[in-house]
Amino acid sequence: MSGKGETSFAAIFLDIDGTLVDSNEYHVKAWEQAFRLAGLAIATALIRKQIGKGADQLIPALAPELPEAKRKPLADSHDEIFRSEYLPKVRGFAQATELVARLHDEDIQVVLASSANQAEVDHYVQLLGIEKFLAATTCADDVEKSKPAGDIFAAALQKVSPMTADKTLAVGDTPYDAIAAGACGIRSIGVLTGGFSAEELRDAGMFEIYASVAELLEKRLPKQGE
Repeated sequence: MSGKGETSFAAIFLDIDGTLVDSNEYHVKAWEQAFRLAGLAIATALIRKQIGKGADQLIPALAPELPEAKRKPLADSHDEIFRSEYLPKVRGFAQATELVARLHDEDIQVVLASSANQAEVDHYVQLLGIEKFLAATTCADDVEKSKPAGDIFAAALQKVSPMTADKTLAVGDTPYDAIAAGACGIRSIGVLTGGFSAEELRDAGMFEIYASVAELLEKRLPKQGE
């Protein structure tokens, strides 16, 4: 990915957790603790396969019998555990900042599109030092439903309006990124740093897979139509 204009995409929507920062396993641990405090024993492997969804989608998937009134307290418990115990440990992936800077330098509008809450997104923006490179951010706080619903990417499109879906590309690490992007007519590519296999990402609709954002930066973003 070298030189200006190498990709014809005008906007890139980047997931954060598992894509730009190494946080997925910390979310697994926080959810394990939150479920346990709520009296629910959920297998680690099951939680891991739901990472990438927001709490509104993850909790019903793992504990469908849990009454609606108990879901928000459980989500709040996860958020508090993650924020206090694990967020300070999260680090950016190699070359994540450089990727965002390069996209900006190539006159591509960069939007963070995450199922995290706004406070976490703000923390990661500061951690990576990328605020000046961003056109906008979208997160779970902006929408009714998080990934794999398409709301977050639909909101991202609105923030770069009048951009059309065919001029945008989504980059993520989970099948839920691909499903959410596809719901908005946005093509997606994946990285393997979130714990999902290349097969799982392709089956969800991602058309190219990279080991990491570092490899993506080293090679190049695919051109529109490839």
